[in-house]
Amino acid sequence: MRKHTLKVAAVAAVAAAASISLSVPVASAHPTNKGNSGQGYRQTVVIAHRGASGYRPEHTIAAYELAIKQCADYIEPDLVMTKDKVLVDRHENDITGTTDVSTRPEFAARRATKTIDGTKITGWFTEDFTLAELKSLRAKERLPQLRPGSATYDGRFQVPTFEEDLTLAKKSRSCKGKPMGIIPEIKHGSYFDSIGLSMEEEVVRLLHKYGYRDKRDPAVIQSFEVGNLVELNRRTNVKLAQLIDCSGGPADKPGTLYTSMTTRQGLKKIARYADQVGLCKNVMIPRNADGTLGKPTSVIKDAHRAHLTVVGWTFRAENSFLPTEFRSSSDPAAHGNLVGEIQAFLNAGMDQLFTDHPDLGVLAVRTR
Repeated sequence: MRKHTLKVAAVAAVAAAASISLSVPVASAHPTNKGNSGQGYRQTVVIAHRGASGYRPEHTIAAYELAIKQCADYIEPDLVMTKDKVLVDRHENDITGTTDVSTRPEFAARRATKTIDGTKITGWFTEDFTLAELKSLRAKERLPQLRPGSATYDGRFQVPTFEEDLTLAKKSRSCKGKPMGIIPEIKHGSYFDSIGLSMEEEVVRLLHKYGYRDKRDPAVIQSFEVGNLVELNRRTNVKLAQLIDCSGGPADKPGTLYTSMTTRQGLKKIARYADQVGLCKNVMIPRNADGTLGKPTSVIKDAHRAHLTVVGWTFRAENSFLPTEFRSSSDPAAHGNLVGEIQAFLNAGMDQLFTDHPDLGVLAVRTR
């Protein structure tokens, strides 16, 4: 791992490059309030979303290591479980798009169709593989058309375990000189419960084993579901985050919509069991019909009133994901002004952020 001084120099180099390449509007074009400055319990934190996943195949040790070099404060693994009850890192339990499993004739018969959280999916699933079998696979870029540079690393890296993530985090320091944080997301908790592979107990066991035990420790457990967070609130003192999608509702609460959970009353209920709320970007600042950023909603202020830290997701540099005014061209894969977009949300009061490009997230925070 590079020394702190080299990491800072690397960010400075990114800043210099950004000053040359970014010629689209900056965040000041959006009228905002003072934002999160001065809020002690809501320090701006940059979270590497599945690692530096804009540059390396997501959920690989290489992606996490690069994120640490790029000065992320936390690394984020999404967790699913193997047949032999080992927690591993994948965005979904369907590994068709993120590994080379479809090219492996020895696993052809494992292809299956399942219903996950009400959606029928055909592919290969972690719960049908042992850890040893998963380790024989190699990771690949999930978005090769948008991220051809990352795709050049296809076939090089294994699927890591959560314990491997924790080992990396414990031996690493952030550019601020602090212990590297880790923020696992439990994926499809109620589905895995239904097939006898409950993940929550193992997540807590491993976090406690590696010294993450209370709210002072740099660890957060997150979920789009509600029941497992309520359960975890009784099992551990580690910080918890309720994730909120742009639409729909928690898979374990049929009939409940995320829109009802982001009202003032809904946020107060979340605060009874969670410390943070992870909001889809459009919940904080919806987009206008022309794709530009609209006016911020009240959700950030309402969450702060409920004493919840507000974490936004997911910030990505490619034009395909950016609001219109922050795009650099019509090329969906080209990078636009991600720094400007992030700063617009920080100025609206967002406290922390998930990004696939930690170097640019850090630059946005440092130059705001």
